[in-house]
Amino acid sequence: MADAGEGLIDAEDDYQEKLAERERLNEKRSGGPRLDPVKERARKSLDLARAELHRQQEAASHPVRRKQIETALAELDRRLAQI
Repeated sequence: MADAGEGLIDAEDDYQEKLAERERLNEKRSGGPRLDPVKERARKSLDLARAELHRQQEAASHPVRRKQIETALAELDRRLAQI
């Protein structure tokens, strides 16, 4: 007869195996490993900011403002490359 400690260890092993299997299935369904949600949110935010700056750049007529926008776009590109 097995003692209670072995039963708990077996249950924990089963739980870990099921958890790992669930993660593998999620990766298969989503097409790859999950991305870090914080980084994904940051990337989306930077992409939206970049799109807005492009819109402003097209409308800007003053050369100083256009230079400011170019500098901001370069900074956004640098941050996107880091993610």
